[in-house]
Order: sequence, then structure tokens, then C-alpha cells
Amino acid sequence: MQMMEIAAFLGHVGAKTSCGYGVATGGPLAWGLCYNKEMSPSQSYCDDFYKFEYPCTPGAEYYGRGALPIYWNYNYGAAGEALKADLLNHPEYIEQNATLAFQAAIWRWMTPVKKGQPSAHDVFVGNWKPTKNDTLAKRVPGFGATMNLLYGDLTCGKGDIDPMNVVMSHYLYYLDLLGVGREEAGPNEVMSCAEQGLFNPPAPPSTTAAAS
Repeated sequence: MQMMEIAAFLGHVGAKTSCGYGVATGGPLAWGLCYNKEMSPSQSYCDDFYKFEYPCTPGAEYYGRGALPIYWNYNYGAAGEALKADLLNHPEYIEQNATLAFQAAIWRWMTPVKKGQPSAHDVFVGNWKPTKNDTLAKRVPGFGATMNLLYGDLTCGKGDIDPMNVVMSHYLYYLDLLGVGREEAGPNEVMSCAEQGLFNPPAPPSTTAAAS
């Protein structure tokens, strides 16, 4: 289980930082940890809903950075508090310091997005027991639920789509690379989140709060 969790963590890291492409040497899955930041940010990721708790620093941009990228001022603020680093004022620290980039990634893996929810670690290793509502939403412990928690609005509940399959492919790649073997990944309903309802649905347009 410990090796499988490392493969799961690295699967997310590889998928989110890859510069691999179809004919890249070693194949497209071998190029994780290529990028340490979002290359073409579409916005500054400043959410004024958190202006009292995690106010945006003038000139700072809270686009995705790190081994398992974090976005938005409130996530930089919370990660900074946990890691004792001033990430709210200096989000660029994550792309300048490899140790901090991995500490932030591990923090994200181990920390629930919201109170009362499990972390990605919890749903993967079996610490989380689904409620009746989870079962109705087809959320089950396993790799699929980690995608749902970390960025479900981009990957989950939409059927067999490329953004989800890319992350799954990286997970299988690292299972093989670490000697565990992809046959240990379990059935598709455990590994996939194609049919899962979202843990954290995007906020409706009428509110300023944005989904993480």
C-alpha cells in the first residue's frame, strides 16, 4: 500500500508537471517534473471572497506552482501557514525552491480541501469510509477519489475524458516503474472517477467564491 500511494502521488505530480508528448524519448509518461509552474496563466487567481483571511498581495499572482500545483490566494495562504513560509506575499517561493515545491505538494495530498472531507491520502489508503451520499454519488476509496478531491471539476463525472485518462496513465506508469505492477491498480470503478459525483462542485456564477 505504501508503494502504491507513492505511485499515486507521483502519478498526479507527473501528469501535472509533464512536458511529454507522443514521440518524446522514453514516451510521453516519462517527462514529469518538467514544469514547476503554470506556463500560460489565464488569470491571477485572486479571490476577494477571502480578502480578510487571505488578502491578495498587490502584484502577486497565485497561478499554479509546485510539484502538485496549488492555485488561488486562499490555498497559498493555508499552505504558507502549514509550512511556515510567507507564500501569500511571496507565491513565487514555490517555483524558486524545489524543497518547498514538494512540501506544498505533500501538504496538498495530506490535507482535506474542506473541513469534514477526507484528504487524498485518506481516500487512497482506506482511512475514509464513504457515507450513504458518497455511495449514491458513486464515490469509492481509491485512485479515482484522489482525482475527485484534487481537481474533480476538471476530470471527474464527465465520462471517459482525456484529462482523467492522462492522470490514470501516469499512475499506471509509476506502478510499473516502482515494481508494484499496474495489475494492482484495481477495477476501473476504483481507479477512475468517470462516473463519480464531485466532492466539491464549482461555485455557481452568482458567487465570488471560486472552486480550488
